[in-house]
Amino acid sequence: MVTQSTISRFACRIIAHRTTRTTQVYAAGFDSSRNIFLGEKATKWQNNGEIDDLDRKQEKATKWQNNGEIDGLTTNGVLIMHPPNQFCGGEAKPGIWREVSVGGGVYALRESRSAPQKGIKVEEETNVLQDGTLIDLCGATLLWRSAEGLGKSPTKRHLEQMVDELNAGRPQCPVGLNTLVIPRKATLTSTERQPVVYLNCGHVQGLHEWGHEKDSNSHTCPMCLKVGPVVKLCMGIEPAFYVDSGPPSFCFNPCGHMASEKTVRYWAAVPIPHGTNGFHAACPFCASPLEGVPGFVRLIFQDNCD
Repeated sequence: MVTQSTISRFACRIIAHRTTRTTQVYAAGFDSSRNIFLGEKATKWQNNGEIDDLDRKQEKATKWQNNGEIDGLTTNGVLIMHPPNQFCGGEAKPGIWREVSVGGGVYALRESRSAPQKGIKVEEETNVLQDGTLIDLCGATLLWRSAEGLGKSPTKRHLEQMVDELNAGRPQCPVGLNTLVIPRKATLTSTERQPVVYLNCGHVQGLHEWGHEKDSNSHTCPMCLKVGPVVKLCMGIEPAFYVDSGPPSFCFNPCGHMASEKTVRYWAAVPIPHGTNGFHAACPFCASPLEGVPGFVRLIFQDNCD
């Protein structure tokens, strides 16, 4: 979920087993010769834990012994985070980031993303993907959802119906006194019916010039007089990112994507890997890094006024 991507098409393998119906993730992938591909600086070791310096100096694909004698990590690491409890339908909470090896072992994170020394092996955790597992490939973060988990998630139609219900309340702009319409998708064009939210207070209004400082994104809210940025509201319409089926009463700061309270609180608490050893929370719908604390705002509509 970062702008600059160093992702490789050899970053990881995901293997689904037809008999056990389990899915596992492994670091590294196969090259055109069907050999495991690792970079020159990738960390490799034998079963006794000693790093093979000869393997490290290889410049091309490594012929990998997939019988447990040799294991390794990709240069920038393939990281996974399992949720400690149910992702959807329960109290979703972030887990702890780990690193998965070529052989499927799970290790604590290295000191930095590409440090030569591997972390301590975590014996009690596995590389089996579960509903809500995050896979970070140093440039892209993937969310794994199971069929059973998606069955508990809201559908796209359900999300659209919640938008329709909000619009049926005829939310109004307190300045222009015009009816606002919440869009299902983000648009580049702006109209007086497009709702915007004041990110410092959560009041939802229409586009107007009252309280707007020239050559600045600072606006004074006419309802509470708090000064801060505004952004257009848009529904987060991807069902897989929701941890419950609650109403879209909150939005992320600074992008304005709307979602349920539990959903925004969950993603605001998830530390997405960024750079060599940094983390930041991000909006799952657009990957924008969240700003401020807590990184979201409760929406205050002036609706059902008739």
